[in-house]
Amino acid sequence: MPTSPDSASAVSIRGLTKTYATGFQALQRVDLDIRRGEIFALLGPNGAGKTTLISIVCGIVTASRGSVTVAGHDIGRDWRTTRSKIGLVPQELATDAFETVWSTVNFSRGLFGKAPNPALIEQVLRDLSLWEKRHSEIRELSGGMKRRVMIAKALSHEPEILFLDEPTAGVDVELRRDMWEMVRGLRERGVTIILTTHYIDEAEEMADRIGVISKGEVILVEEKTALMSKLGKKQLTIELDAPLEAIPHELAAWNLVLKPGGHTLQCEFDASDRNAGVATVLKRLAELGIGYKDVNTQQSSLEDIFVSLVHDRQAETAA
Repeated sequence: MPTSPDSASAVSIRGLTKTYATGFQALQRVDLDIRRGEIFALLGPNGAGKTTLISIVCGIVTASRGSVTVAGHDIGRDWRTTRSKIGLVPQELATDAFETVWSTVNFSRGLFGKAPNPALIEQVLRDLSLWEKRHSEIRELSGGMKRRVMIAKALSHEPEILFLDEPTAGVDVELRRDMWEMVRGLRERGVTIILTTHYIDEAEEMADRIGVISKGEVILVEEKTALMSKLGKKQLTIELDAPLEAIPHELAAWNLVLKPGGHTLQCEFDASDRNAGVATVLKRLAELGIGYKDVNTQQSSLEDIFVSLVHDRQAETAA
């Protein structure tokens, strides 16, 4: 039985299911809470259900079953209120080609019943390096500039919650930098940010929490630092002064692997396992009189963890 929505959350999702007319089930009983003022990264392969989930919360797609509340308001009963609290930057670039940048962003604010605020619109355009292009028509802009306009439109009505669906896909490095600087500023002002991205390094750098979705199911939600600590692996590589013919039995506890030639030892252990740390292994080598000339450690990245989680879930489903 689904738990009740969390009133302290910006977004609470309970038992959310979406089955299309074709029979394809895009979401399977998703339960998720997004905390107020956090940056939440939703990761998943293509077709996992990320965009469907965002589209339901934003009122673009109708759920088959389940409930969604935004800032305590049900998206079905109070759709005007909930939609006014949300800003959405979709994957697709959808703007009027013959409108100017200023006009389209200003008009977007008016759609939500907000009074004109030229100072705010100017600040948004300046933050996104669009001020010099304010009189340009959308059709005259590059793809990266059009993406900036989409972000400006989403921010024009001062939303409490901002959805970013693959916001930097295919854009230049400068926009990515400006974008994340702006996101940090929004979070500092209390705006809740939910993003999907194929650039896992962005999630690793920006997110407070990570959610992983695969085949319509949210398979994990975790604090980023806890996720890296709990599921991360550390690989230790030791280059020896002299070759070994075999690994001494005194080192069996670390599951060391002796590479061909006998000059290299390797082992892998959980990053959170203090008893199997680098210092402990090296201390044991010294006690056995085994000298080494180089030591290298490599920590799992968020991408490694993500790939492993999705692969394991796909293997479970296939079994």
